[in-house]
Amino acid sequence: MISSLIHLARLSRVGFVLAREGALGLIDTAELPPAGRLAIRLARVIERPGLGGGAERLAAALTRLGPSYVKFGQFLATRPDVVGARTAHDLESLQDKMPPFEQEKAVRIVENAFGGELRTVFAEFSLPIAAASIAQVHRARLLSGDVDVAVKILRPGVRERFARDLGAMRFAARLFHRLLPDTRRLRPVEVVETLARSVTMEMDLRLEAAALSEMGENTRDDADFRVPKVEWDATAREVMTSEWVHGIPLSDIPAIDAAGHDRTALAKTVIQSFLRHALRDGFFHADMHPGNLFVDPQGRLVAVDCGIMGRLGRAERRFLAEILLGFITRDYRRTAQVHFDAGYVPDYHSVADFAQAIRAIGEPIHNRRADEISMAKLLTLLFEITALFDMATRTELVMLQKTMVVVEGVARKLDPQLDIWGTAEPVVREWIGHNLGPRGLLAEAGRGAQDVGGVIARLPALLARGEKMFMRLEKASAEGFTLSPASTESIGKAEARGNRGATLALWAIALLLLLGLL
Repeated sequence: MISSLIHLARLSRVGFVLAREGALGLIDTAELPPAGRLAIRLARVIERPGLGGGAERLAAALTRLGPSYVKFGQFLATRPDVVGARTAHDLESLQDKMPPFEQEKAVRIVENAFGGELRTVFAEFSLPIAAASIAQVHRARLLSGDVDVAVKILRPGVRERFARDLGAMRFAARLFHRLLPDTRRLRPVEVVETLARSVTMEMDLRLEAAALSEMGENTRDDADFRVPKVEWDATAREVMTSEWVHGIPLSDIPAIDAAGHDRTALAKTVIQSFLRHALRDGFFHADMHPGNLFVDPQGRLVAVDCGIMGRLGRAERRFLAEILLGFITRDYRRTAQVHFDAGYVPDYHSVADFAQAIRAIGEPIHNRRADEISMAKLLTLLFEITALFDMATRTELVMLQKTMVVVEGVARKLDPQLDIWGTAEPVVREWIGHNLGPRGLLAEAGRGAQDVGGVIARLPALLARGEKMFMRLEKASAEGFTLSPASTESIGKAEARGNRGATLALWAIALLLLLGLL
């Protein structure tokens, strides 16, 4: 019960900060029910006077709330079609222009990481040149040479702050799951846990260095994409050192134009590189906002900040390729059948009906330029269709879905008239031809034979385990299943605590809604 009160207090603070900083002014109350309009009006009573525009207020509120909420703002910054061009532009300050922490703290972190003075690690070490929600970057020079490097240093206390925010998110997800049955198909608890795992990995810069190294191996033959090289001798849990990138960030459109780079070609590279990594490698950069992407003097796309990565198994890659090809060729029946074959749509629904629903998504956007597609309307329709056909959220696809939206937003900014489907088609067809053609089927048969051989080799051990389990089950069925008095008492107490917590949470949420703080 105490933890529930703590989480409710943290969630109410989120509502209070959004209201106090004026971020609720971005909400169009015309679409809200009367109770919602009243709640917004009451909440806006506490706005601080003399604030800037709505987007500036939202950026200020997210910055004040901390790194977890800054991540959310970074996502919105890539969706001008959803939040508006002015709002997206103002939110770009959250991507790599956060206030840095003190130089003395950065030096202390480096010295603690390597057990010596700064001069024993770096010949030169600059003031922070970029700061984001989780870490900041310094330009430095190694003792071993004249090559400049980028030194990424984790923010002090950021792990503890994320842990608190994730605790509140877990609480909210469990509450939604319990009190709002219609949201269970979205698996809010599993989604939060997926995001929590990715954030936990992002907090260890050695793991980011490993991801950077793996992506470098995967893309070493790609002519239009690369990642910087890791300097392992100057990398630790809270410090990562990598090759300095000489390039222009994709967020700086005027500089890209001045340098003579082809923005249309860059937009295609963004889309095709992401799809190639997801389909070919099953390993993709899952935080591809413009602050993490550069174009080097040779016109190659350079990705940095590999703290959040996504992985796809062969089944998920095949699903992605088949779905994209179905939309590209307008074969909605095939697209629908793939959903059923993968188990994403319950089999009590009709394939033909689902194909009809998919057609309602695909036809309005086919043969249209990026600037002619309203992603907000598209996402609304997609959500309605997934609800209609009882589709549960697939947690293994959460990162993919989020990154696809971000990547499309980055490409749209570079070239508003980009043909998304035409750009994706060569990569999708290449993967399908390689993996689902005759050569791919032979390779799949070989993998199947290896799996069968492995099962046969483990068969004696599996039979022995099965026999033991059967004997235990037979004994339990004969003697009955018993619970100790201590176990029964613990279960009763836990159930009572759960009921009290849920009742208290309901009353607290009702009061907060009445005050307009959520």
